[in-house]
Amino acid sequence: MSEKRPTSFENGTDETPRNKLPTNFAQSVKLKYVKLGYHYLISNAMYLLLVPLVAASSSRVAGLGADDLGRIWGQLQLNLVAVVGCSALMVVLTTVYFMTRPRAVYLLEFACYKPAEARKVTREIFMERSALAGTFTEENLAFQKKILERSGLGQSTYFPEAVLNVPPNPCMAEARKEAEMVMFGAIDQLLAKTGVKAKDIGVLVVNCSLFNPTPSLSAMVVNHYKLRGNVVSYNLGGMGCSAGLISIDLAKQLLQVHRNTYALVVSMENITLNWYFGNNRSMLVSNCLFRMGGAAILLTNRRSDRCRSKYQLVHTVRTHRGADDRSYGCVFQEEDNTGRIGVALSKDLMAVAGEALKTNITTLGPLVLPLSEQLLFLVTLVAKKVFKMNKVKPYIPDFKMAFEHFCIHAGGRAVLDELEKNLELSEWHMEPSRMTLYRWGNTSSSSLWYELAYTEAKGRIRRGHRTWQIAFGSGFKCNSAVWKALRTIDPAKLKGCNPWIDEIDQFPVHVPKVETIATAATATAAS
Repeated sequence: MSEKRPTSFENGTDETPRNKLPTNFAQSVKLKYVKLGYHYLISNAMYLLLVPLVAASSSRVAGLGADDLGRIWGQLQLNLVAVVGCSALMVVLTTVYFMTRPRAVYLLEFACYKPAEARKVTREIFMERSALAGTFTEENLAFQKKILERSGLGQSTYFPEAVLNVPPNPCMAEARKEAEMVMFGAIDQLLAKTGVKAKDIGVLVVNCSLFNPTPSLSAMVVNHYKLRGNVVSYNLGGMGCSAGLISIDLAKQLLQVHRNTYALVVSMENITLNWYFGNNRSMLVSNCLFRMGGAAILLTNRRSDRCRSKYQLVHTVRTHRGADDRSYGCVFQEEDNTGRIGVALSKDLMAVAGEALKTNITTLGPLVLPLSEQLLFLVTLVAKKVFKMNKVKPYIPDFKMAFEHFCIHAGGRAVLDELEKNLELSEWHMEPSRMTLYRWGNTSSSSLWYELAYTEAKGRIRRGHRTWQIAFGSGFKCNSAVWKALRTIDPAKLKGCNPWIDEIDQFPVHVPKVETIATAATATAAS
C-alpha cells in the first residue's frame, strides 16, 4: 500500500500542539505561502504574458474579412519560393536536431543484494569479534565502542564470513568469495526480474574501490554469465563511495555510442581484505561504519523499452577537487606505523565534503531549479558582490522545489546531519538515507540504491517524480544523478529485487543519538 506523504506535524518537524503554537508561527506560514505564490507566479509568467497576446491576436484575426484573407493568400503565392525555402530549412534543421540530440537513457530495473541471516552482525557481535581479534588495545576497543554507539547503525547489518570467523581469516580466496556472492546475487535477481538475457548486454561497468584482483571483477562477471565477446567492459577501482554514480555516468556516455543495447552497472565494496587490524584511530572509524552490500543496475537506450522502464536519467554532474591537496588527502589508504594497511579519514573530511557539494550544486542548480529560485539566488549574489551589502545572507536555493525525493549517500550520521541542515530538508526527505544507514550500514557506492529501494518500497514514487542522488568519495569527489520516474512504482510488484519489501512495515524507526552497547562486562554486572 502506498504511503501518504506526511505533513509537518506528522513527520515530526513540529510536535507543538495547535493551541500552543509559537507566536511567530502565523508569520512563518504567511512567508511560506508568499514564497509559494511567488514561485507559481514566476514559473507561469510566460503563460500569463501569452494570454493577452493570444487574445489580441484572436480579436485581430476575427476582424479579418474575405477580401483581407484573399489579399494575404495572393501575397503568399507571390512569395512561393520563400515559403518553400523556409519549409525546407525547417525540415533540415528538425532532422539535424533529432539526429544529433543525446539518446535517452532509461533505468529498466535495479536490484540490491541482501546477505544471508548468518552474515548478520549486531553491535555486540562487532565488539566481541573486535576483542577476540587480539590486535586492538583496550583504549581503542573503547574508542570503537564509542563510535559505534553514535554511528546510527542498527542491529541487522552484515559482515562477510572471513571477518566474522574466530580468528578472522582475510585472504584472496575469501575476498573473491565475498565479491562473487554480492555481485552474482544482485545480478541474478536483476536478470530474473527483467527477463533480459546475458547475451544482450553490450556494456558492463563494475566499480569496487578497494578490491581489484586479476582477472578483474568485470572479467569475473563476463566469465560467470558468458557475456558476448564484443561486450564493452570497464572495471573502476580506487574511486571511493561516489564511484557508483561515476559508473552510471560512464554507462550513459557509452550508450550514446552503442545503439539499441543494455548496460549493466555493478556497484559494491569488499570488506574481507579491508578490515583494519591496527590501532590508528583515523583508520578504525571505517571498521565501525562500512558493511557488506552491493547493487546491480540495468540501463538501456532502446526506445522500445521505455514503456517498461522505471526511470529516465536526466542529468549527471561530477565534481572533482583532487587538485586541492587538503581534499586529495582527506580519505587516504596507507600503512600505519606497524605496516598494517587502512583507510585514514581526516578531520577535514566534513569541511571538504561541504566545499565539494557547493561546487556540485552550483553546476546542477541551473539545470534543475525553477526560475523563481534562480532569480532569488541571483539577486542575493548581486547584492553581496556588486553592491557590497554584506549583511545580506547568501540565499540557499530550495531544492525541494526541484526534487520530490533525495538519496544522500549514507556515509555516516554526521554527513547526513550536515546535509539535512545545509539543504534545509525535512525528516521525511532524510528518512531513506537514515534508515539505509541504520539497516545496512555504509555499503559504499551501493548505498544510494538501497535508499531508492526504500523509497519505492514505501510506495512514494509517482510518475513524473524527480529523485536526486548525491554521493561523496575519496579524491575528493561529489557526484550527482537526477532521475525522472516514468511510471508510478507499485510496491506489490517489487518482490525479488527489493531488499526492504519483506520488512518495510517495520520502518521508519527512531534512532537515538547514542545507543549503549551491552558488553560482556555490563551483562555480567546486570545479572
